[in-house]
Amino acid sequence: MTRSMICIGCPMGCELTVEVEGSRAVSVTGNTCGIGKKYAETEVSAPTRMVTTTVLSDGGVPVPVKTKTAVPKDRVFDVVRAVKARRVALPVGMGDVVLDDAAATGVPVIATMAVTG
Repeated sequence: MTRSMICIGCPMGCELTVEVEGSRAVSVTGNTCGIGKKYAETEVSAPTRMVTTTVLSDGGVPVPVKTKTAVPKDRVFDVVRAVKARRVALPVGMGDVVLDDAAATGVPVIATMAVTG
């Protein structure tokens, strides 16, 4: 089977053609760098995404956050629900962990900027 996809690994946005056998990429063409090859292989076998959203402070001030690493694509909405259920106390520093283990993925959620109130 052949899959076409646009690489999101860098700003180039290469148009990739991926030959797939089962759940494995056997060849990748169209990439201009190694990031594209790795992206295509991961996207075929075990797609992941970074999650960026906001968590509310106890006072209702939104704090921008993201997952520290990518989470399995099929768990993105679980992670968002876990973050939305959380409240944090201010002040929050950039890089502070606001949720240790997002939706049992093993991935922490961190603040992406300092918020004092």
